Amino acid sequence: MTIGEICTREVVYVGSNESAGDAARLMREHHVGSLVVLEPPEAGGKPVGVITDRDLAVGIVALSLDAERTPVEAVMRPGVTCIREDEGLGRAVTLMKSVGVRRLPVIDAKGALVGIVTADDLLELVAEEISGLAGMVGREFRRERDERVATTH
Repeated sequence: MTIGEICTREVVYVGSNESAGDAARLMREHHVGSLVVLEPPEAGGKPVGVITDRDLAVGIVALSLDAERTPVEAVMRPGVTCIREDEGLGRAVTLMKSVGVRRLPVIDAKGALVGIVTADDLLELVAEEISGLAGMVGREFRRERDERVATTH
């Protein structure tokens, strides 16, 4: 299974020169905790960063800065680690762990944003797989037990 198959394709994004206040309003409007920062800030743009609600709290609110006058680029996490849509889940986990992030913008072969994958997405998928395996083990045990009981009578 590739990242492109499980990532969220509807990504909320912002430009690096837009205000932190605009970013906060986008997060509230779309009920998300992070935005991908694109340049140019339009569909087909390339990810240059990620800004989270925590970045806004620690970088704007805690410092009593004016969110309307502070550009996103002043508080976003510098640099961004992306994953290609054709890569696997293991690669996503490795990247998240090595870089220490919970979100990875997903890009196409040209580097344009096509989605986002989160640690929560991966945890949900793994939990479903483990649940499926547990169910299979239980069924196998019951089948074997029933077969042995049937042959002893």
